[in-house]
Amino acid sequence: MESRVLSGATAISAGVPRRRTLDRLSSACFPAAKLISAGDGSGGNLVWGRQLRPSILLESSSLPAANFPATKREILRPCLAASSPAEGGDTAGDAKIAPVGFLEKYPALTTGFFFFMWYFLNVIFNILNKKIYNYFPYPYFVSVIHLFVGVVYCLVSWSVGLPKRAPMDSNLLKLLIPVAVCHALGHVTSNVSFAAVAVSFTHTIKALEPFFNAAASQFILGQQIPLTLWLSLAPVVLGVSMASLTELSFNWLGFISAMISNISFTYRSIYSKKAMTDMDSTNLYAYISIIALIVCIPPALILEGPQLIKHGFGDAIAKVGLTKFVTDLFWVGMFYHLYNQLATNTLERVAPLTHAVGNVLKRVFVIGFSIVVFGNKISTQTGIGTCIAIAGVAIYSFIKARMEEEKRQTKAA
Repeated sequence: MESRVLSGATAISAGVPRRRTLDRLSSACFPAAKLISAGDGSGGNLVWGRQLRPSILLESSSLPAANFPATKREILRPCLAASSPAEGGDTAGDAKIAPVGFLEKYPALTTGFFFFMWYFLNVIFNILNKKIYNYFPYPYFVSVIHLFVGVVYCLVSWSVGLPKRAPMDSNLLKLLIPVAVCHALGHVTSNVSFAAVAVSFTHTIKALEPFFNAAASQFILGQQIPLTLWLSLAPVVLGVSMASLTELSFNWLGFISAMISNISFTYRSIYSKKAMTDMDSTNLYAYISIIALIVCIPPALILEGPQLIKHGFGDAIAKVGLTKFVTDLFWVGMFYHLYNQLATNTLERVAPLTHAVGNVLKRVFVIGFSIVVFGNKISTQTGIGTCIAIAGVAIYSFIKARMEEEKRQTKAA
């Protein structure tokens, strides 16, 4: 009996050093290890934000794996499951590749969706805008509504943090005011032209915008414009001239307003280059819309306010009803803001050449759909002139985008 007790005591005393040895090894291999019960109870937070691989630690130990008791292995084995991404763990030594989402896996489809929505919203905006002018011919007031709905949309987005509002200071405000003023003037004069002539004709005249951009770059900014660019603009001028001479809806108010719009947007581009900022495009466009709205309100009140109060609102409500009148104004404002925002987002996703081609195709879509929807009759010469102008814009856009790409590659090299 004594021998059994002595042998048992000897076994216990021999087991103590072994346990201490294992504890030392565990401390050496797991210096920052916490208990499994620490954290959220799921075994996800085992090692101060890291997960360890027990198999590697066991193999790197100085003792053979056979020296470890089976119970120890059973305790360590669940750590591998705890480090699985499904339970929120992450590995330091065995970084796992995150699953690729659908948008990342098929970027071409995502970019195509952006282009589709850009075209769709632009076409819908132009059609609905013209329909409003057919029963409510007050472009200054409608321009204010466009910007007002967009500003409300931006304020709501800021209030929920999508996106987070970027801070504004006096220096940046001084830089943005000229950009916003030109944006407001170009927007209002575009709408005056839309109200006065056919949508297709206004967009044909606005195809001259690259010509004004090149002229401003050459004679105002002092930038040398290559001869190839000037030659590519010749078909644009020729095509617009042909279309204007035989346009059935031609009047000077629509023509001059569209030309002023081209000049305004040209100066907007010039001031935008001077007001380069690190602010994201969404916030930047929001601030420009707010300033442009403030600029547009006084002319609308002065030029159209008395007529609107006297009979403008009453006539529109009598023709289509109050509900349709209000909803038309709301949706045309939403479409205006969203298509401009989508255009900016699309530009951020693609190369300048792709965006230039997309912009030309957008104008073709708008002209084509407006002719079909409103049944505008155009002469053969107007149709040919429009095609020549669009082709010239396409050539100019190709050359301009390639030049910009070469400049970027030169700077990168």
